Amino acid sequence: MAKESGLGWSTASRDDSSGSLRALVNDVTNVEFSTPRAVQDVTGMDKSAMERLLLLGDYSSTWTGVFNDASNVAHDVHKTVASADVTRSESLVVSGQTLNNEVLITDYALSRPSSGELTWTAPAVLQSGTDPTWS
Repeated sequence: MAKESGLGWSTASRDDSSGSLRALVNDVTNVEFSTPRAVQDVTGMDKSAMERLLLLGDYSSTWTGVFNDASNVAHDVHKTVASADVTRSESLVVSGQTLNNEVLITDYALSRPSSGELTWTAPAVLQSGTDPTWS
């Protein structure tokens, strides 16, 4: 596998409140995501270095983008972040590698600094109990 840049993402999609997957790749300017694992310290007193077991997997992401209030794009998708548990599909594809997760979007924050741009940030966390796996 060749080294690559992060340019030219083909997919960054999230479900809207009705469960329809919407392509947001054109509105997203930055994405951060992580697939950490919990660990358990199982080091016995007979060891002189740490001994650990891998435990549950997790996933979190934060998407940042440019405000766009056209139908079926960023603002339309995120404006209904509900107080109830609303599971949404999230899909990232780069260089033919796909990471799909069922998430809860935890916030939809808008920012308008003195320079004038209007941007949004929408973090999400794993909801489904399914271990995040690239395919």
